[in-house]
Amino acid sequence: MADSASKDTQEAAEQLIETLGDNQQSAMDAVRNFVDTVDGAFPDLGEDGPRGEIIDAAFKMSEQIVSASNRLALNIVQAAGNAVDDLAARASDETE
Repeated sequence: MADSASKDTQEAAEQLIETLGDNQQSAMDAVRNFVDTVDGAFPDLGEDGPRGEIIDAAFKMSEQIVSASNRLALNIVQAAGNAVDDLAARASDETE
């Protein structure tokens, strides 16, 4: 039973990692599209102009989103691992 739970947890973790990878790629694609839109709407006045500030803010926002997503995934995987460990301990106690 514990082996089945461990396998299920591993599969869920792999799915979560794949989903997060897809989400990160989507975030980067959205930022790229946003930057292209900003490039078309604002003249290039150098790094300190409004265009540069907007693009910097977009990259910071995407970094925060990806970071939060990674922290969430880590917390979920750790919680699942703890649950599997608890389940394995209970199963071990029952067989003794």
